[in-house]
Amino acid sequence: MNSQEDDQLAVMTDFTTQLLSADQTGHDMTHIQRVLNMTKHILTTEPTADAFVAQAAALLHDTYDDKLFDDVDQAKARVANKLTTIGVSEEKQLEIFKIIDNMSWSKQRFGKPEPLSLAGQIVQDADRLDAIGAIAIARVIQYGVAHGHELYNPDIKPRQAKTKAEYRQADGETLMNHFYEKLFLLKDYLNTNEGKRIGEKRDQLMHDFVTQFELEWQQKDY
Repeated sequence: MNSQEDDQLAVMTDFTTQLLSADQTGHDMTHIQRVLNMTKHILTTEPTADAFVAQAAALLHDTYDDKLFDDVDQAKARVANKLTTIGVSEEKQLEIFKIIDNMSWSKQRFGKPEPLSLAGQIVQDADRLDAIGAIAIARVIQYGVAHGHELYNPDIKPRQAKTKAEYRQADGETLMNHFYEKLFLLKDYLNTNEGKRIGEKRDQLMHDFVTQFELEWQQKDY
């Protein structure tokens, strides 16, 4: 990467910080920074990937997420305008947007995503790794509380959603079921060798937590 790209990434950081500063759902700037740092880490094991595109996508991947913005088209246009203003080429913008538009879990499970470049696979791994592990447990609680989801109800079984609309439907959702409906599945959808290595350990931690939680709820841990 060159100094111009470094400067562009700095502007993207400020831009994203302003957009997500008030987020209370676990998609705030601390999440973005973790995804960026993980992206940088995995890049050290995948030196052929486009480092600028990967880091840009990591910084911007939630700036027009439909969970966070009501008018996605308007939000995406705002991002494109910012990238144009700071001199990011049209070619690089297309690569960045292709990653963001095709990296999400809901797109992979319920849509028809386009194949990701290596840079895209790295960012996708980095984002998914932030949904696996100890911090992921805290984010599930944070997101669930923000949306008024019930903590746990053993009579409500994990859903087998067939569409994105069913997946996003709050009815029948509990915080603990989210582990079964999404988080326990993520490990098998990681792309890179380094991502898989990290995911293995974090996935086990989540399983241990949920097992212990259910035992305590049933008062069977003593």
